[in-house]
Amino acid sequence: MGYFTNQIGYPQDLLASRSIIKRKNYALIPPEGLVRNVIPGFENCDVTILATPKLGATFVDYLVTLHDGGRNQQGFGGENVETFVYVIDGKVTASADSTDYPLTSGGYLYCPAGVTLRLENTNGGQASQLFLYKRTYQRIKGYEAHVVSDNVKNLEKIHYEGMSDVTLQDLLPKELGFDMNMHILSFKPGASHGYVETHVQEHGAYVLSGAGVYNLDNEWIPVKKGDYIFMGAYVPQAGYAVGKDEFSYIYSKDCNRDVDC
Repeated sequence: MGYFTNQIGYPQDLLASRSIIKRKNYALIPPEGLVRNVIPGFENCDVTILATPKLGATFVDYLVTLHDGGRNQQGFGGENVETFVYVIDGKVTASADSTDYPLTSGGYLYCPAGVTLRLENTNGGQASQLFLYKRTYQRIKGYEAHVVSDNVKNLEKIHYEGMSDVTLQDLLPKELGFDMNMHILSFKPGASHGYVETHVQEHGAYVLSGAGVYNLDNEWIPVKKGDYIFMGAYVPQAGYAVGKDEFSYIYSKDCNRDVDC
């Protein structure tokens, strides 16, 4: 399997971890201790599986490093599975069926259910890193999702709930055909949520920059760039930025659907 951060041999300090796993509730997964998973179809890639139904999520998140020649031409997703890829760093060609989308850092591609996602590293021999997502699509009569590709550099930064030092970017359209969305939430140093949220939606979040302290089920937990956070339904949650840099993370949210009884 191997360690994702290439830390091998004996540790130089106490054997310890910042990981916190509370299934069906919340989780903090730092990069230290992540392992590489062998996934059919991924060639010359380091793939780490993050949130899954085994953790309590209704989706699956991955962290993928495509090395020189790294690709997935077999295809990712399926008839009832929607997929999303975000380029953390590097350059790739992502394909939705037979249509290619060249993506650089901050670029993304959403493939609705029934459209196959393929990936190829095009970063001139250097590695590219991706945040990858899949979920079983919840269909409703009269509405369909469609392929979406863009770069966050082109997206409007909305002042989050009236706060000028907290911004939100919506990566997907606010249309009923979409049963989920991806957002990037960014906090200037010292900024925070306006209140502790409690809601039915669940999140999988990857920290892109900076550091913060996050309230997860009323436990305040330090988090930083490279950490992954899972937030289950009804988990109280909020955060604030610490340090000198902007605290920013990309996260998924289920939306636009009623709840089964």
